[in-house]
Amino acid sequence: MQATVATFSAETRSGTVLLDDGRRLSFDASAFDRSGLRMLRLGQRVVMRVVDGRVEALNHIALPLD
Repeated sequence: MQATVATFSAETRSGTVLLDDGRRLSFDASAFDRSGLRMLRLGQRVVMRVVDGRVEALNHIALPLD
């Protein structure tokens, strides 16, 4: 699933993404830590694994999730 970064806190390593259908999902530090990234920019496109409405993993759209 793809989305756009809406908010990101480098301090808490958490934020929200906006799905293409307008829904907003939150992600926590554990989902961000799985990415191996150091930062996300507002407006950046990401690919995510969502399980039961919860973001389990996310990464830059050009990079694999695992």
